[in-house]
Amino acid sequence: MKVHLLYFASLRDRAGCAEESIETGVSTAGDLYVDIAKRHGFSFAPERLRVAVNGALVPWSHAIADGDEVVFLPPVSGG
Repeated sequence: MKVHLLYFASLRDRAGCAEESIETGVSTAGDLYVDIAKRHGFSFAPERLRVAVNGALVPWSHAIADGDEVVFLPPVSGG
């Protein structure tokens, strides 16, 4: 299946891009993050991130489907 990923803040910096579309065989948002973290060298543990699929915050166990837009939201500091 193909999913579209959006990256923000430090994840965008580490990935070197703001978005990408990838082919994947994983079934959950959590499994997708594990694969993407390995690919881009993300160091955040999933417990420190939030995940959204198609604009809605979801649990890590959420099933992803072909064509989904997935966003991993890192902690950010404001000021």
